Amino acid sequence: MPVTADLTKLVDKAYQDKTLTEIVDAPVSALAGVSDGDAKLLKDAFNITTVGDLGRNPYFRTASALVALTGTK
Repeated sequence: MPVTADLTKLVDKAYQDKTLTEIVDAPVSALAGVSDGDAKLLKDAFNITTVGDLGRNPYFRTASALVALTGTK
């Protein structure tokens, strides 16, 4: 099923016209607000190099689930 989403505020301009698969495979720095320096820290600490790595990381998934359960933003 085709999905349409406005990604303009979520990813850097260079990735706004990419497919979701291309974004998931892109460097984590493709996310808006994540600098190359941030990306290096994520790689050094958690071996995260892509958006997909970040989304699948068990620590980040656990933290996200805990926040969702509290109902806070």
